Amino acid sequence: MGGMLRIAEVVKRHGALEILKGCSLELPTGGVGVLIGPSGSGKSTLLRCINGLETFQRGTIDVGGARLNAEDPPATRRASLAQIRLRVGMVFQQFNLFPHLSSLENVMEAPVHVLGLPRDEARERARALLDRVGLSQRLDSLPHQLSGGQQQRVAIARALAMRPETILFDEPTSALDPRMTGEVLAVMTDLAREGQTMLVVTHAMNFARKVATVVHVLSQGRVVESAPPEQLFETPQHPATRELLHEAQAV
Repeated sequence: MGGMLRIAEVVKRHGALEILKGCSLELPTGGVGVLIGPSGSGKSTLLRCINGLETFQRGTIDVGGARLNAEDPPATRRASLAQIRLRVGMVFQQFNLFPHLSSLENVMEAPVHVLGLPRDEARERARALLDRVGLSQRLDSLPHQLSGGQQQRVAIARALAMRPETILFDEPTSALDPRMTGEVLAVMTDLAREGQTMLVVTHAMNFARKVATVVHVLSQGRVVESAPPEQLFETPQHPATRELLHEAQAV
């Protein structure tokens, strides 16, 4: 099944507040799904449910055949979650790098300690990935010696080091200025061309237009419209989509 991602009727509550109200979407292997929607619509929460940073109360999440079901007993859910976390990488808004480790060490850390990779092999993998994201000259730099865009590219290399089937990006450029945003989006565009399955929460509409294979619109905790970008941006069907695109054009 590869990196196929299926989310079916996922409900997430915080106390009495229902954040996700039955979210469903699919992303095929090699696809680039982009999640757009107003603040508070549940985009980041949905990503956090996929990789187990949040529990959910109803529905199922399937990543490459590893299935997380809200109704499963705790032991089954823990086993499913362990399998999903091996298949899914995550890149956050804030880069979450270890401040005392160099770029190379940050990328090596998980393959050594989670996958049990020998340090020499993990080092070579990390070198290759940092070269891939344009940072071969910054292997020994600590995070505070890097720009925000460079730190986010280290974070992308760190996610790739686990060789995930799918990578989740949670507004990866929201903390960056326009030049650094361009650097990071260029790396993500290259990954998309290489067939990396990705689900991206972003406000970067140009990225969604150019790179997405499908755009999903979240509104009030539900996916209200899903379509290829040329269709969604040119002939949006749902009122929430039309309102969102109108607001984006006005900015």
